[in-house]
Amino acid sequence: MIQLISDAIGQQGVDAIGFLLAFALTALMDSLFHDKLPHDHGRAFAVNGELSKGKARGSGLIFVLCIALVTLAVVPFRVEYVIYTVLLIASMFSGYFDDAAETAWNEYKKGLIDFVIALVAGVTYLNFNSTTVHFLDWSFAIPYPLYLFLIIVLIWASINVVNCTDGVDGLSASLAVVSIGTFLLAYGEELGEYATAAIVFIGALLAYLWSNAKPSTLLMGDAGSRAMGFFLAILALKSSHPFAFLLAALVFIVDGSLGILKISFKRFLHISILKNTLTPLHDHVRKRMGWSDEQVVARWLILQAVASAWLLLLAR
Repeated sequence: MIQLISDAIGQQGVDAIGFLLAFALTALMDSLFHDKLPHDHGRAFAVNGELSKGKARGSGLIFVLCIALVTLAVVPFRVEYVIYTVLLIASMFSGYFDDAAETAWNEYKKGLIDFVIALVAGVTYLNFNSTTVHFLDWSFAIPYPLYLFLIIVLIWASINVVNCTDGVDGLSASLAVVSIGTFLLAYGEELGEYATAAIVFIGALLAYLWSNAKPSTLLMGDAGSRAMGFFLAILALKSSHPFAFLLAALVFIVDGSLGILKISFKRFLHISILKNTLTPLHDHVRKRMGWSDEQVVARWLILQAVASAWLLLLAR
């Protein structure tokens, strides 16, 4: 069916339909189910966290399911993609149940779930793809065990740095749109049908941003941020340029990883680092440097645009 539609209107037409369907369906579902989502408790330890108290949280449940439905309609059926879609939904639900819980899940529970998701995704990827990767003008094969380990690290890290960056109205979804768009522009041909999935994802995120722009009435919660992180990692893998993630998601990495490093050094090595730095970094610049939320979003987007432009130049 999809092939018949593609033959009739071309792949660009299919992509356009997928984008519009994802945007419209997400906007409609956000409107219909807004009041049925769990409400934010205020995030007491975040800068300006009290402003989120009472807002609908967990919209990631809506836009991830919309993305899954639309991609089933516009992306050719492939077992590999179906597995990734199931794992995307699993990432979303792990965040949604945490959003809805009265007491937040501990890091070990979420870390174990992330590890299992990353392991299944890694085995799936290596079952359907080669171990050859590209870096600038070089191509080389990575031994299976090492590549599986690196894939697990990539997916686990991507889920968590994107999750940590979600804390300012409009920030994480806007950055995700730029990062996904970067992979599309740099490696659209290599992504193949995953480029269509990326376009669908952007459409859904833009619909979500309509309600998440400051002052927001809707929050994606861990349900959305964890799913976005998983999807970005899959794009990096399917592009065959996994190291491009370092530039395509640079702001996510810098903003989100500092807190992970700080906590990990303290908990496992009993070493205190970044003592004078609030984490995530977007909290530091708001609390210590006096940046407004709007300045954080604009400046983080500018920095990501610079990193993305650099990647696009290197990919030419």
